[in-house]
Amino acid sequence: MPMDATKYLHLLLGIAFSCLTIGCASQRQGKSVKVLPIETLAPDSLSQIHVDAKIHLPKRTLSSRSRLIVWPRLMQGDSLVSECPLMVLDAPIYAQKTKRRIKLEGYVDSMAEYAVTVNNTQELTLPYRTTLTVPERLENGRIVAAVSTNGCGRCSALYMIDVAYIANIPTLIEPQKSLQLNWIEPKFIILPKVIKGKGEALLQFIINRYDINLELGNNRSEMENMLVALEKIVSDSLATLNSLYIYGMASADGSYTFNTTLALNRAASAKQWLVTQLHMPSKQAALITTGSRPEGWKPVLAAMHADGHPDTLAVADILARYDAENDDAAEYQIRRLSCWPDIRAKYLQKDRKVEYEYSYTIRSFTTDEELLAMYDRRPDAFNEEELLRVTTLKQNPHDKMEVYRTILHYFPQSYVAANNLAVLLLREGRVEEAEAVLDSLEKFTPEMINTKAAVYIYRHDYKRAIELLEANKTLSESRYNLGLLMANIRQLDHAYALLKNYKDTNAAIVALSVGRNDEAAAIMENCDDRTPRAEYVRALIAARSGDGDGVVEHLGAAVADLRLKQRARTEADFMPYVSQLDFIELIIHEKEIK
Repeated sequence: MPMDATKYLHLLLGIAFSCLTIGCASQRQGKSVKVLPIETLAPDSLSQIHVDAKIHLPKRTLSSRSRLIVWPRLMQGDSLVSECPLMVLDAPIYAQKTKRRIKLEGYVDSMAEYAVTVNNTQELTLPYRTTLTVPERLENGRIVAAVSTNGCGRCSALYMIDVAYIANIPTLIEPQKSLQLNWIEPKFIILPKVIKGKGEALLQFIINRYDINLELGNNRSEMENMLVALEKIVSDSLATLNSLYIYGMASADGSYTFNTTLALNRAASAKQWLVTQLHMPSKQAALITTGSRPEGWKPVLAAMHADGHPDTLAVADILARYDAENDDAAEYQIRRLSCWPDIRAKYLQKDRKVEYEYSYTIRSFTTDEELLAMYDRRPDAFNEEELLRVTTLKQNPHDKMEVYRTILHYFPQSYVAANNLAVLLLREGRVEEAEAVLDSLEKFTPEMINTKAAVYIYRHDYKRAIELLEANKTLSESRYNLGLLMANIRQLDHAYALLKNYKDTNAAIVALSVGRNDEAAAIMENCDDRTPRAEYVRALIAARSGDGDGVVEHLGAAVADLRLKQRARTEADFMPYVSQLDFIELIIHEKEIK
């Protein structure tokens, strides 16, 4: 549209809204152009509304020499959302004069594409059709048209008419605020905390000797490492040693019987050294069992294979043939190979292993007082169940989060700790942290899938959230959250099917959205929700049943929320009540009274 026409129409619209605000003379005299009936439209799943209005003009609404302009606009409150195509009606003489000006004067009619010639002497009902895309969260709106005759800028020649109301009740649902998150309440079961471990020391011994010489090779550091591993168990007042097995090893070279005895003596030497260093009482020392494990020829074969020795296959064949017998039979054959000097020099290990395996029990804490007292001092002494119990005893959300982080430090795959920590983080809006906690786990439970979907909802990534929830509908909370999202994208029948059994305010909103007013009324009658939002829904139900007193009663409680107060001014269901004084007093702003 050319700039001059656009400026002109903006001027007209500005005057029109001024008239509406102050109640000018033309408003009191009535309007000649009307839309009958004024329909209430709801956006579809593509956020579109389809306007199919009937605009009524009485006889001689426009003079024979005038042009009537109807300019609809989508408004939310006093704010312009978008413009709609014009309706331009020319009386016959006006149309003839315009054609003459175009032919003789080169006049450019900026509204020619919209202009239609009509018989102004007849009563007219003209269709007006258009399709508009509305914002997803448009809470309410109206299509309002400025009506003017061309060339007249006086207020008496200009007025506004309602073309259609837009109802978008599902926007009363706020998915983030209404989400059902799965808080997993752990059950406290006292379980024995049996911990197992193992290690090894690589020691050097003088040939055919079993006493431990700390000055040989790395013997001192190897034995001290074993000491450190076992000392924290033996000296821990909360730990009880159950068993300690020490196994000695000897070279494959030599008699199997001799080597077995030698290995057993080496294990006994390691035991005696540990008992002395740890100052173990006899009762505790008695828990240590010594034994021997034949080293065998497999380490030799592995070393030859790694070295690419040409006789590797020959040794492998011997070990396979004598696998069922002790090492002596295989050794006899290996010693007869031409490569035996090479094997003895290069591949018989110089270090002999002393292996150890241990088991101990950490004391369980049976009372809440014990749990809390010990947690601050020794969280490492707790099992997962005990730490989860501590979280239930902490009252402050940040204290709970600290314990959940401790649990994940010691038990990284604790799905209860991960899920509940993520829920707490989401409640504080810390979405990225919540997602990182969930992603640290290898497997997801249904509860965690629902929480992960909530992360996407907080990010407004509804597509990915819906994918997760659709695959997780066996969980009640997931079905509920999916229903919220279906309502948000205006898949209302689907939303109703998912939410109808939940009997809360959101379920009532969806029931209203699909025209099930009686169901919505029954839900809210048995609902304890008394928030402004719930009262607003009750006011909508009253409006649909024609209960004007109920509208005012419930709206009076709802307008404590200023957003709902503003919304009520253009809510389609409240339009029959906008001229009532008690309704006006509820929704008018204080600044407007002044």
